[in-house]
Amino acid sequence: MTNSDQSGSAGGSTSHQNIPLRPLIVFGTRPEAIKLCPLILECQRRPSQVSPIICSTGQHREMLDQVLGYFSIVPDMDLGLMKPGQTLSGLTSACLQAVDQVIVDQKPDCMVVQGDTTTVMTSAMAAFYHRIPIVHVEAGLRTGDLSAPWPEEFNRRVAGIVTQLHCAPTEKSADALRREHVQDSQIRVTGNTVIDALLHTVEQERADDSKWRAKYPAATGDSVVLITGHRRENFGDGLANTCDAIADLAKSHPDTQFIYPVHLNPNVKGPVHDRLGNLPNIHLVPPADYPEFVWLMDRAKVVLTDSGGVQEEAPSLGCAVLVTREKTERPEAVEAGLAELVGTNRELIVQKVSEALAARRADDQSIASNPYGDGLASKRIVDWMLETWR
Repeated sequence: MTNSDQSGSAGGSTSHQNIPLRPLIVFGTRPEAIKLCPLILECQRRPSQVSPIICSTGQHREMLDQVLGYFSIVPDMDLGLMKPGQTLSGLTSACLQAVDQVIVDQKPDCMVVQGDTTTVMTSAMAAFYHRIPIVHVEAGLRTGDLSAPWPEEFNRRVAGIVTQLHCAPTEKSADALRREHVQDSQIRVTGNTVIDALLHTVEQERADDSKWRAKYPAATGDSVVLITGHRRENFGDGLANTCDAIADLAKSHPDTQFIYPVHLNPNVKGPVHDRLGNLPNIHLVPPADYPEFVWLMDRAKVVLTDSGGVQEEAPSLGCAVLVTREKTERPEAVEAGLAELVGTNRELIVQKVSEALAARRADDQSIASNPYGDGLASKRIVDWMLETWR
């Protein structure tokens, strides 16, 4: 048994104070990498205290590599698990076995996972089987509906069952964990590390944005709508309705530029190009690298999205956020009046985007107060890990 067999409760052992903590930090998708890169950098700033083992499952490929390159992070191992046409069951079994072997080889003190992907769920299971304590970044998000978002609500609940340190981004997330009878000693409100990444990135991209202005001339005007869409539960009719609403908006607002970085999934790419490919003020572009996507958000007056991460980031940048989902596990922005649920109802999307375009956006570029964090979440999480296990 390793020293990770200690209890996950606050306090921990003091017998290993002079040996750096060895957390295995596992991620597989671009959103996970965005939210874990600030935490990895925080670990790397403390080499005498923390020696992270960085593992990518490769659940995403090109988009993941872009983020790692931007933050200058090189994984210690890349499992390369994603295969063409792979099913969720196939990815689940492959990830579980591969991460299990990493644990056997590396013998980490604890595991750090983020969010609600298949990588998170299977990595948490593998750690549990080896009695390795788990740190769950962005813990406690819940819709209460296993079908929305699917399969993410299932994934994060499974991870939560076996987690020792629940790093809740907000007090509402912490309350959700308490309702599931998680002990208070295992919950801390840390803020969301996505805001750590955002504040770092927006400062850099505002300082030198000439390359993005050249690449996206449509985004340099005063009326820009940025669109994302990739949720599985919206495939089919939901995505079609959303596209039809965007087409309606483009025709009724000819001076507004609609920029849509289109997800590579054929269930998204095909329908989007079929329905929106011939309108002059709709710009269907490849998935944007993280820094350029942050720049695009910073330029947008309205963001229409089904992304969880964008719901957290965009409120900091002063744009209206309209969420093409029926339910969200991130209600804080909605309750603060910083975001609104519009689902995939064609008429409602048209109405709400039109209202947001008519509203005046503040001209200043100050970072707005954000219910999801203040940029210090990574520091709080690493401090807690050291307090617990060193």
